[in-house]
Amino acid sequence: MINLNDGYSELPELPKFEMGQVINHIRYDYRGIVVAFNETCQAADDWYQSNQTQPDRNQVWYYILVDGGQHVTYVAESNIKLDQSGKPVVHPLLNLFFFGIDEANKRYLRNSVPFDPGKPPDALPPPPPQDMPPIPPNY
Repeated sequence: MINLNDGYSELPELPKFEMGQVINHIRYDYRGIVVAFNETCQAADDWYQSNQTQPDRNQVWYYILVDGGQHVTYVAESNIKLDQSGKPVVHPLLNLFFFGIDEANKRYLRNSVPFDPGKPPDALPPPPPQDMPPIPPNY
């Protein structure tokens, strides 16, 4: 007889946001672009305990390039929403991880350079495709 409960595990939640989408932080009101994510919080316990809000660890967490800054934040999905402003994101790492914009879907196009927090990539990003139009100044 087959027992359907053997080996059953819950499927992880699918991310609500995609790499390249621009988001707003609900509580701290900053904008940024999703560069990578984890299915659950992978931060060390001491970092998590020092976090003022301590959202549920068992949800998708995103790495965000903060617009107008030089830093990256690690944010729980419950703390962000999709940005509706249509304004471009300014960040020194933007061109390292993105090569253009998909205007129809209002998101930046992620390249294949791996994002590894605290460890810069070994090589420069690949050049954009030859047929890629330049990023418009008012995106």
